Order: sequence, then C-alpha cells, then structure tokens
Amino acid sequence: MDENAAKPETPLTSHTPHPAAGAPAPAIRLVVGLGNPGLAYQSTPHNLGFLTLDRLAEQAGIRVRRKECLALVGQGLVEGRPVVLAKPQTYMNLSGQSVRMLLEKHGLTPREMVLVFDDLDLPWMSMRIRAKGSPGGHHGVESVGREVGTMDFARVRLGIAGYRVADGARFVLAPFRRAQKKQLDELLDQAAQAVTSVISEGVEKSMTKFNRRARGEKTEEELESTKSCLF
Repeated sequence: MDENAAKPETPLTSHTPHPAAGAPAPAIRLVVGLGNPGLAYQSTPHNLGFLTLDRLAEQAGIRVRRKECLALVGQGLVEGRPVVLAKPQTYMNLSGQSVRMLLEKHGLTPREMVLVFDDLDLPWMSMRIRAKGSPGGHHGVESVGREVGTMDFARVRLGIAGYRVADGARFVLAPFRRAQKKQLDELLDQAAQAVTSVISEGVEKSMTKFNRRARGEKTEEELESTKSCLF
C-alpha cells in the first residue's frame, strides 16, 4: 500500500473571505504545476510546470503520489509553511477541472494558489512572476481561469522560446533539445527557488527578486498585444 495514501487528509481550510480592494494577498497554500501525464510528454517544454513541482517537492521532502481530485498530490511544509503540491492528470487543456476540485476540497480561494507553467512568448531560461494576468494563449491556464471563475491568482511563467514559431503545438510537445537539457537543472533550481519565495515571502517581493528581462525582449504590454493562440 502506498504509505502516502494511508495518511489522513488534512484540508488546509483558511476560511478566507473575498478580499476588499487593496487588501494584502493571502498566503499561498496550493502550488499547481501544469503539464501532461505520461512518459511521452515527460521531457518536453510543455511539462516545465510538472518538472518544477517535482524539483520543489524533492527539495522540501514531499512525496507527490496521492491520487486526489484528478491530480497527483503531496502535502507538507515549504519554508515552514503548510502547502499542497499538485500535478493535474487530466491533460493540459482540462487542468482547470482538477484545480477547481482541489480548491474546493481544501477550502481555499484562487488567490491562495500559485500556478507554474511554460510560456512560449518568453525566452528560454527566463521567468516571470505575476499576481494575476491573462491566459496569454495557454490552454491550461485558460482552463483554470474558466473553472475557478477568475484569473486573479499568482503564476510563475517559465520561458521556452521568446520568438514566433511556425507550429506552437508541435514546439511545446517536442523533446528538449540537447542544449536545453544541459541547462534544465539550472532552470528547475531557479524555478523552484522562485516558487519557494512566493510561498515564504509573497508575490511582490518575489517579483523583485526573480523577474529579469533579457536585452531586446518585449515588454509585458508588447507581448499582450501580439500574442496569439499557438497551442
């Protein structure tokens, strides 16, 4: 028997009401990494959310094995703070179903969650932390926003390209290139540190520490005006 499955499930209920305008953001209690289940997708850019969550879980000593709410879930402490780590197993475009169920089960609001996912419009090895935003053509994020009824949740966006590709769907599901594999450990360490910072220090401080724009990279406004649904 899976020892994780034998442990009692303790919801992280916060009873947080809908915040007033200008209210400080609540603590992050749920971390969701987006990706696709199965070995065929394991080493692809579209699974950076899964891979980052695995790295964070490894660093925190949390086993993400329990089947719950259409996801693989682990529960433990990150920097002394109780969190649930989850990898939806619905495939990317239906991720929101799992996320909605997880929020309901643990009595949390979307503002107590951080979503980790790949971003085709950001250069490889770059990262953006935001308190909220649009889906930007990412169907997994679209699904989450649709199911939870808001896009007002924190996210860590991990760059995989930063230039227009001919076939976005093919690009994000292709195996990592050789050069990317050599840099993957560094990227995952940085991403896990960023998520840890969001949990322990909050989004605003983490943005200051981890958001860096490469020379020649488009601003957020420019990206929003030129994005198209490529995958």
